[in-house]
Amino acid sequence: MGAGRYTFIPKLFNFKSYATSDLSAKIFFACDNNVIPTNTHVIKQGERLDTIAGKIYGSGTLWWVIAAASGIGWGTQVPPGTLLRVPTDLSYILVLSRQ
Repeated sequence: MGAGRYTFIPKLFNFKSYATSDLSAKIFFACDNNVIPTNTHVIKQGERLDTIAGKIYGSGTLWWVIAAASGIGWGTQVPPGTLLRVPTDLSYILVLSRQ
């Protein structure tokens, strides 16, 4: 049997899937209200969310955390000049995923 529908869903902590639209809304709201600490990053020409996540978190598969925090949807390619909010502590994401 080939790859399943959810084979490539981004993973976080113990290989569990956490990339859901409900979690995305929670992440955005928490960042917007300073519950999750963030840094900012302005996208430069040629940058993608997966490469930024790889540099910051050590895994490009966590690009969706930056997308959720920034409220930009689910695209990995974002126009240059876009201001990102980048969560600095992924443990907050784990806590939100359990709520």
